[in-house]
Amino acid sequence: MCSCSSSNMAGLRRADMQTYGRSSRLISAVLLTLAAGLIAQTDASDVLTVTDANWTLILQGEWMIKFYAPWCPACQHLQTDWESLGRQSESLGISVGRVDVTQQPGLSGRFLVTTLPTIFHAKDGNFRKYVSSRTIEEIQAYVEQKKWAMVEPVPGWKSPSSLLMSGMANLFRLSVWIRQIHTYLTNTLGIPSWGSYVIFAIITLFMGLILGLMLVLIADCIWPSRPKHREDKTVVIVKEEVSEEEVEDILMEEKHTSDLDNESERVSGDESTEEEGAMSDGAATGSDQSPSEGAAESSVRKRKPQAQNTTEGT
Repeated sequence: MCSCSSSNMAGLRRADMQTYGRSSRLISAVLLTLAAGLIAQTDASDVLTVTDANWTLILQGEWMIKFYAPWCPACQHLQTDWESLGRQSESLGISVGRVDVTQQPGLSGRFLVTTLPTIFHAKDGNFRKYVSSRTIEEIQAYVEQKKWAMVEPVPGWKSPSSLLMSGMANLFRLSVWIRQIHTYLTNTLGIPSWGSYVIFAIITLFMGLILGLMLVLIADCIWPSRPKHREDKTVVIVKEEVSEEEVEDILMEEKHTSDLDNESERVSGDESTEEEGAMSDGAATGSDQSPSEGAAESSVRKRKPQAQNTTEGT
């Protein structure tokens, strides 16, 4: 009996040990999972994901912002160092952010990002492009030693907060939206590429016509055209406002002026007729005198040969 009871006790102890080992392993696995989750949450909180909705946060304080894409090998190589910089951000007195250009095309246009990865340093709304080595040591020295003070900031017209860059951001978002529509038309609906281009061309022409019409209407409202019959209307209004007595006076004056004109025309006509008569009389007297003068000349000629004959006879 003793041997049986001792063997049973040993079996129970062995089963309890196995159960305890399993439970301890389960607890350790749970603890490791929680620790990994806490580390991931810490990393996520240290490196802020900047989007179009919260990008204005970087206008205050000191920031280091990285623009990257998931498919970029250089961006993947920099990811570990950037997460390390995020963990040290509190000791450095800065904030660390990252922007995925595939998800935020508007921000890539606002900052005029042309190469990946691109790093910017921001200090109270002044932005400087980081062009040194991308190692964690160089980035820390750039912040701690304030090497950014020796770099010329981005001009005001190219600043991400300027009106021009806001328009550039909208253009980048529009281009991505058009590309998505083109992909939907060609891949989902099966429309050929040339058909998609024709659709976009028609939409562009239609929008241009609408915008042109709106501009014409706005210009017409701001600078209205002058009425053509404005003077005629004023004359009619003046005539309507004149009383009957004034109208009679005006008519009498007009009649008097017309009579004077007629009389002057009649006088000028009489003078012209008198001048014509005088000219005709002068012409007649001239014609009468001319034949008498001709006869006198002929008689003189006749007398001269007779006188010559008488002298010869003597």
